[in-house]
Amino acid sequence: MSKFWSSVAGRTEPYVAGEQIDQEDIIKLNTNENPYPPSPKVLDAIKKEVDRKLNLYPSPTADQLKREIATYHNLRQDNIFVGNGSDEVLAFSFMAFFEPGKVTRFPAISYSFYPVYAKLFNISYEEVPLNKDFTLPVESFFQSEGGVIFPNPNAPTSIYLEFESIIEILENNPNQVVIIDEAYVDFASETAASLIHRYDNLVVVQTMSKSRSLAGLRVGFAMGNSDLIEALTRIKDSFNSYTLDRLAIVGAEAAVKDTEYFTATIEKVIHTREWVITEMKKRGFHVLPSQANFIFVCHYNKLAEELYTKLKKNSVLVRHFNKPGIENYLRITIGTDEDMEIFFKKLDNVLR
Repeated sequence: MSKFWSSVAGRTEPYVAGEQIDQEDIIKLNTNENPYPPSPKVLDAIKKEVDRKLNLYPSPTADQLKREIATYHNLRQDNIFVGNGSDEVLAFSFMAFFEPGKVTRFPAISYSFYPVYAKLFNISYEEVPLNKDFTLPVESFFQSEGGVIFPNPNAPTSIYLEFESIIEILENNPNQVVIIDEAYVDFASETAASLIHRYDNLVVVQTMSKSRSLAGLRVGFAMGNSDLIEALTRIKDSFNSYTLDRLAIVGAEAAVKDTEYFTATIEKVIHTREWVITEMKKRGFHVLPSQANFIFVCHYNKLAEELYTKLKKNSVLVRHFNKPGIENYLRITIGTDEDMEIFFKKLDNVLR
């Protein structure tokens, strides 16, 4: 720690992203990227924008992108906020809705950026332990002093919380904001966006990195009532009016419009996921119920850290979280069928 650091820099514990290894033969199943490329219409839109306007600033409001997202989710444009990836949107949300000195609640096993944001913005927080089966203890999130945030499906456990429970949490926090982080919801049953008209304390955050194959463009968005969206906009415009560049805006617009490609890609991932779950169980793994583009598993006889290390030596990357309660689990992203066939061949060698 340098003597020149501020107290903010000193108290932060930065998020650690998944490994990025520049190796041609690597099977990369550790960062929950979509194994399929973006829609061809995305690439066409980006190429046209490159040829036209890169010398000009992008729109600070990205109104056309907001309109496309709003139309897709049957909302109004003033229900939509866009930002540079959902991580930025989440960071702005912590600042916009959670108050220092009031305890905010999120799951103890969850997206590991939450405690990072809380410490960065000096927000008190309570990490709520999950049930033994890794489900969310719904009543433990009632009457939160400072607000609630949780992923749905949860990360890294992959478990989806049904609407009835979400409604209970919303109705038992009438004076606090409830943020649902839906990074993986397109691989699940249903988004909570349909509840926005009913609950003025609900913020739903999504990303285009997973289901729309745009991890490299960094586009995320929030949905909520117009007052909540205005709070996010005030925070954004106090940092940087131009959080999305021109290529990201037009690429995201094209991705939202191409529902046919989007649906086909989602169906491929889900189909492969169900096949992978069956195959993992055959190999002696316990697999948590997944409604995401990844699975969370442990082996009955093998240590997760040992499996992770040996798979890495065999050019397969999976994610191991060496944290209490999940230290013997691996998170495995669903790749293409061909990716997973190679994965199983190498896994079988490791298990032998």
